[in-house]
Amino acid sequence: MNTVKIDSRNIKIIAHRGLSGLERENTNAAFVAAGNRSYYGIETDVHKTKDGKFVVIHDETTDRVSLGKVNINVEKSNYSDIENIVLPDMDESFERKDIKIPLLSEYIKICKKYEKICVLELKNAFEKADIEKIILEFKDAGYLENVIFISFVWENCIILRGLLPDAKIQWLTGKNVNQKIAQLLWENKFDLDMKYKHLTKETVDMLHSYGVLVNAWTCDDEQDAEALIEMGVDFITTNILE
Repeated sequence: MNTVKIDSRNIKIIAHRGLSGLERENTNAAFVAAGNRSYYGIETDVHKTKDGKFVVIHDETTDRVSLGKVNINVEKSNYSDIENIVLPDMDESFERKDIKIPLLSEYIKICKKYEKICVLELKNAFEKADIEKIILEFKDAGYLENVIFISFVWENCIILRGLLPDAKIQWLTGKNVNQKIAQLLWENKFDLDMKYKHLTKETVDMLHSYGVLVNAWTCDDEQDAEALIEMGVDFITTNILE
């Protein structure tokens, strides 16, 4: 099995949760698989554990990603309760002991090694102090200039902008947007990461008229991707297209 190749032209393709069409999502295996291919960036999700570690996982609980084998809430648990959980391979076997929930620092290291842009989603509402710590992890790795921060939580984006006046920040939404929202994005120097099925050429053109870049999530269909490319989106986030 391999990726599905498309003619992306000048559109930047982002591997969603790593190359999650081939490897278990949000694991080092998925990040390395994306790193070894032509992706512009590697997207992932971050949560904070009870004892203040930043871990990479989409859900708050481990139930879905472990196929029901382990069900703990990562934000209510210490890292020691999480670090040794073995996740299933794509064939649902548990034979590979390297498929685990990574630390944010591991993700950053892999992106830096393969010279990929980090696309980091702050999943829940974060305190300013925690966002400062996340930023520090990138600074300590010497990789802060290579990050796009994304979040559904508007206040996360506002805090990030206050801390990083020149950072690339995308507000996430699963809904349609209008000119009022485009104006707010422009005022705060935010770009938009939007569910691709809601995008139209008119919406893309309207956002571009405000200087707002458009990231389309999460498209795995070749024909849909071609339509997005024709619309003129700036990024496509995908599990399997390349």
